[in-house]
Amino acid sequence: MSSPDLSINFCGVRAPNPFWLASAPPTNSAYQIRRAFEAGWGGAVWKTLNHEPIVNVSSRYGAIDYDGRKVVGLNNIELITDRPLDVNLAEIRQIKKEFPKHALFVSLMVESKREIWHDIIKQTQDTGCDGVELNFGCPHGMSERGMGSAVGQVPEYAEMITTWCKEVAKIPVMIKLTPNVTDPRVVARAAAKGGADAISLINTINSIMGIDLNNFAPRPAVNGRGSHGGYCGPAVKPIALNMVSSVASDPQVKIPISGIGGIQAWQDAVEFILAGAGSVQVCTAVMHYGFRIVEHMISGMKNWMREKGFARVADFQGKALPNIKDWGDLDLGYKVVAEIEQARCIHCGLCYIACEDGCHQSIKWERVPENEFVERYGVASFHSQGVDRAETQKTSTGKSSPINSNGNGHQLINPNMHFTRSGDFEVLPGAGNGYVGVFTIKQDTCVGCNMCSLVCPVEGCITMKQVDSGMPSMTWKEYQKKLAAGEVQKIQPPEHV
Repeated sequence: MSSPDLSINFCGVRAPNPFWLASAPPTNSAYQIRRAFEAGWGGAVWKTLNHEPIVNVSSRYGAIDYDGRKVVGLNNIELITDRPLDVNLAEIRQIKKEFPKHALFVSLMVESKREIWHDIIKQTQDTGCDGVELNFGCPHGMSERGMGSAVGQVPEYAEMITTWCKEVAKIPVMIKLTPNVTDPRVVARAAAKGGADAISLINTINSIMGIDLNNFAPRPAVNGRGSHGGYCGPAVKPIALNMVSSVASDPQVKIPISGIGGIQAWQDAVEFILAGAGSVQVCTAVMHYGFRIVEHMISGMKNWMREKGFARVADFQGKALPNIKDWGDLDLGYKVVAEIEQARCIHCGLCYIACEDGCHQSIKWERVPENEFVERYGVASFHSQGVDRAETQKTSTGKSSPINSNGNGHQLINPNMHFTRSGDFEVLPGAGNGYVGVFTIKQDTCVGCNMCSLVCPVEGCITMKQVDSGMPSMTWKEYQKKLAAGEVQKIQPPEHV
């Protein structure tokens, strides 16, 4: 198969690939966007413009780190551009001349007055940019002035301003939606009714990152005080995917969608496109790792497309939508149960704790003599597939230990160590004094929630296998109809303990 074609046509605008920069600090200047396009980005949305530059505060960012990983979630209280309008417009004009084949949209946010919107639209499109993005999503600062999410949370306002802009726009108008609503489809429908050419979502989520336990100030703090801000980064991806898919599947919208929220690798981008997006926008990952992450995104998506047999991005756009259903459309008769492969088990007991204390008490814990364990399961070694291999460490006794550190404080299991009846070392996880902690699934009470497989640190150790539930294939909606008609008996609750 020839090399897959990543080029896209998004609401009439062509771009060399679907990877665009979102309106944010990385798109604040010609210098940055020039470097981004040279690195391989297919498009960008210029940081939000207004007639008058605003004044920002410092500091502006706060982050959540988790399990040794930095910036899993990012909160910001930065506002729109603080650079003069004429400077931005001149730079936009220059960038479009230098990169005519790249998509360049410009984000806009002004007062809710028809003549002001008309003026900013006209000035912006005169630069030769490909489109404008109306920022109806910013949840902090500007919303207090009647802009941003203050517009995007009221469908009537969103439709009205979209209509005003379409009265004078000669280029595509994209509406950026706020996630800080009950149902984004309602505002998306309003934007489509107002004539929007495309939708982008999500903008940041209203949030307070945290509170300092010593001085009681929120993070980030400005001279001891703080404010709610916009939350973004990898942590918001599940929320963004849900909202993108819901808008993409809405028959009342049916306009192109640019997906935003937590995208930092090619796999994330593919998921958004499978959920219906025609392009994707990235911000936090670039702020964290730089423009060159797009190289990985491009090569990764191409390799995946080649493997799946897709020639163009449009070939897999929306492929997941038929599989995303309401809960009431899921099969009540389908059942899986957990299965533990003893040859992979490291006997840490995390599955047992999760099931016993948090789920359905369906894992049995036994202390089994070593010789009986070997005879019962035919297993004489502990190994971990998919876990980073580490060099064997020595204990204080000089004997080899199966426990290794990956350098980040995490304990890894050495796949090269062997556990025999005679014992090569003194202590094993979940074992000792001639005994082994063995965990097995009580399949008669297991409900197939799969929490055990999620907490298991060994890839492939706990898998979910389909079993006969004793029930016919039937959705909850079908069940309600059949129950009312007397065609089926009431489903009895499972035995938990």
